[in-house]
Amino acid sequence: MSIADGDLEADSVGNETVTGPRHRWTFVEMLVSSLLSLLASMVLAIDAVALAANPYAELSCNISSKISCATVGLSWQAHVLGFPNAFLGLIFEPIVITIAVASLAGVLFPRWFMLGAQSLYLIAIGFAYWLFLQAYFVIHALCPWCLLVTVTTTFVFTSLTRVNILDGNIRFPGRWHARVCRALELGADTAIAVLLIAVIAAMVIARYL
Repeated sequence: MSIADGDLEADSVGNETVTGPRHRWTFVEMLVSSLLSLLASMVLAIDAVALAANPYAELSCNISSKISCATVGLSWQAHVLGFPNAFLGLIFEPIVITIAVASLAGVLFPRWFMLGAQSLYLIAIGFAYWLFLQAYFVIHALCPWCLLVTVTTTFVFTSLTRVNILDGNIRFPGRWHARVCRALELGADTAIAVLLIAVIAAMVIARYL
């Protein structure tokens, strides 16, 4: 049976995994998170253009010297590939939105495609946390929209990982796979994402608020 039926679907080794409502909610979470990330990327891209035209431009999120999109946006870390990082969000978030919407409609993507998306988002989450740490420890200023991207990227990554593991696209050796699937069914991925966000929130509160 297909995911769209909301019933049981056999994985690649013949085991049955619950896919219906859980996958729907996972894809809804992925869709909402990627839409918010796309919104943040659009704002950051507009700000990057404004800063390119006028480095002294007043941005709406320039709250103080410590909470300032301009301070972060003018740093080399914000242009590590030679163009504003926000442009990456404009490229990749529509892909995630497409995956989420199509999956909610019942489309089952091939394994190679889902693993490709997983690999790209592994790079994305690594890049998002690197930029957060750079802003926190090196730039000494935070960008609210960048923080939103970090949070949403975390949820998209955990959602994508959950789907790939439960669908058997990512497999662990022996009995470990069944144990990991069981942990995911109990909400381990959500707990990890919430824990990461809580750590970020605690760091921000400790230094900037």
